[in-house]
Amino acid sequence: MTAVAIIQARLSSTRLPGKVLLPLGGRPVLDWVVTAAQAIAGIDKVVIATSGQGDDDAIAAWAKAAGVACHRGPLDDVLERFAQAARAERADIVMRLTADCPLLDPRVCGEVLALLKRSGGAYASNVTPASWPDGLDCEAFTMAALESAAAEATRAADREHVTVFIRDRRHRFAQSSLVCPLPGLQSERWTLDEPADLAFLEALVEHLPERPSYLDVLAALDARPELRAINARIIRNEGFAKSLAKESLPTWNGAVTSTALLARAEKVIPLGSQTFSKSRLQYPADSPMFLTHGLGGKVWDVDGNSYVDMVCGLLPVVLGYQDPDVDTAIRNQLANGISFSLATTLETELAERLVDLIPCAESVRFGKNGTDATSAAIRLARAFTGRDRVAVCGYHGWQDWYIGSTTRNKGVPEAVRGLTGTFAYNNLDSARQLFKEHPGEMAALIMEPMNAVDPAPGYLAELKELAHAHGALLVFDEVITGFRYHLGGAQTLFGVTPDLASFGKSMGNGMPISAVMGRADVMHEMEEVFISGTFGGEALSLAASIATIDKMKREPVIDRLWQTGGHLATEVAKLAALHGLSEVFSLVGRAPWMILAVQDHAKARKEAIKTLFAREMLRAGVLFLASHNVCYAHDGADVARVLTAWDVALAKVAEELATGRLEERLPCPAVMPVFKVR
Repeated sequence: MTAVAIIQARLSSTRLPGKVLLPLGGRPVLDWVVTAAQAIAGIDKVVIATSGQGDDDAIAAWAKAAGVACHRGPLDDVLERFAQAARAERADIVMRLTADCPLLDPRVCGEVLALLKRSGGAYASNVTPASWPDGLDCEAFTMAALESAAAEATRAADREHVTVFIRDRRHRFAQSSLVCPLPGLQSERWTLDEPADLAFLEALVEHLPERPSYLDVLAALDARPELRAINARIIRNEGFAKSLAKESLPTWNGAVTSTALLARAEKVIPLGSQTFSKSRLQYPADSPMFLTHGLGGKVWDVDGNSYVDMVCGLLPVVLGYQDPDVDTAIRNQLANGISFSLATTLETELAERLVDLIPCAESVRFGKNGTDATSAAIRLARAFTGRDRVAVCGYHGWQDWYIGSTTRNKGVPEAVRGLTGTFAYNNLDSARQLFKEHPGEMAALIMEPMNAVDPAPGYLAELKELAHAHGALLVFDEVITGFRYHLGGAQTLFGVTPDLASFGKSMGNGMPISAVMGRADVMHEMEEVFISGTFGGEALSLAASIATIDKMKREPVIDRLWQTGGHLATEVAKLAALHGLSEVFSLVGRAPWMILAVQDHAKARKEAIKTLFAREMLRAGVLFLASHNVCYAHDGADVARVLTAWDVALAKVAEELATGRLEERLPCPAVMPVFKVR
């Protein structure tokens, strides 16, 4: 099996022309890369792939003088250039290297190559996730994967950047990643793109051995940290970002694989999903039903479509996918274990953080999802008060005590349903009526302190007074609002402290963890009330939550959520007005979590309108359910893509409404809500 390292090189760089033949430490940059490549264990041959343009004659001449094979092909279609070179060398495995990485480490590359061979997959790299310094990039893939990409890729960015087509299709091409064992190195920049990079490298190589490893480079920089400032301002993968920015809309690859996988899944899984809101019930037909991976604020489906993710796992992904701090915490804990026979100190460390941040928290217990936390709060309230009835407002999970009060109450005994009463948000008289109808029977009033609208002035405080006047506890369901509106939750934002509160979703950046917390005297009931689970102290989620909360305290995470969500809301309102749809589309709620409100139109039901809108958003590269669930990783390009998608989708809705036949022409059945709570 022949493994060939192919180094892509050209002289027509716009930011630093001729960079790969510039002198560095007395020899051309390209020589550094070739020398490193030739030392990679398992590589049979090293070749250069440059363009057939006259600009690159100098590269071909250098290669000939150095005794290195050089293959020439298209300038911009680098994918085809690689394929031609690999065919000419009869490669079975290709390692992709770039000529602007003079500090390439042969040992790291050798590990990537070994990972590909031993995994039996189609692709391996040290670039996903980006845990290594920028400048140590290497990718290895099979010739079969390269040939598939060369034959099928049509997007300009895929042709220019060689491996994107393969990387985006993880369901089709099995992949492995070599993660850096040292934390925090993803912010290091050791590559050559701009004059500042050259200045940095020139200053650095004076202190390096002839063939440095990445540890040699790191040691030199740690001894001279001021060197890092020379090129610190430059953005990683800026060239790829610019390629994507040229695309007005992403290419839609369809949902053929998703559709086939859904049919397979539904043979063994009801609805083919573990969650109603992630199932076919909530998405238009021919929508993506299965995702393969996420990075930052984006996700990819099994058909290779990429999306800006405005669902974010139904709100848990608050920092973004593959957040380096959270992932490092998980990996470090994984080295120690996952679930143990006794408690770990992680439980105390996280509980102490929550007590410090959240006004009502004097004592804390953990669960795995929001339903665990809300149900624990209700059981505690019943034990503490000796009463059975509860008043609810909002969505509180799937347990009998709550779901029995909704239209999804199948399977819940009538006797249990009768113990729960609902009251209207911002309507104090509605809550008063429940207490009046059941005097001395209410254990708790549980509510989302905010969802689509703000609480009226004094409303939350008056509800607390009402509950206490009748001997009931006030419980805030902050599964959504916690760690999204404020580090201390909505109770801090609105200045009203409940007796108990449930938190979840954002507190673990996607890991399954929730918490019930509150007054010490109420929480003391936990010593007798049986609320106990094998995985309540599962250590990976605890470590992730600690890392998430610490990052939120250290960086302007929640400020960014407010800014991003607010900007989107402002621009969406402008787009709705532009398309004459302000009376149909609006966003309600607060900036970190704004809910889509769609109204009936004279010529179509709101459900049909929303279905068409969601379908068009998906095809424009935005995964959208019913709200803007922004995360810290959503950047300017993501926001621009979301707004472009809104523009396209609103235009389509306006066009179809103008025909007077939107519902008739809708290419799929209208999506209906699971049930209405807000």
